[in-house]
Amino acid sequence: MKRIVFCIVAVVIATVSTYAQKVYSTNYEYQADVKVFVVDYEYQADLLVYKESQEYNASGNEGKWYFVDKEYQADVKIYFVDYEYQADLKIYFVKNEYQAGWRDKSKMYLLY
Repeated sequence: MKRIVFCIVAVVIATVSTYAQKVYSTNYEYQADVKVFVVDYEYQADLLVYKESQEYNASGNEGKWYFVDKEYQADVKIYFVDYEYQADLKIYFVKNEYQAGWRDKSKMYLLY
């Protein structure tokens, strides 16, 4: 019985940590999991991103990102490209947390 409970808890913890949006910005394209382009207007974005100031707020795949300083701390590594056509994902940084979220949910898989 204890093993079953332990296994269930381990799966839940692994699932929650998988969805955390701790992001590391790489210096080289080949190091990235996702190539990102920052658009000029909200309506152009696939994802509206809010930069969290605290790591514990950056949970779920909801556009709330916490940028980490070290690559090993990140759940996803991104590279900011210069041109829109190079990107896997187009983002727009919003000023308020409640604005964060997906505009094109077909791209959600990129951050899992």
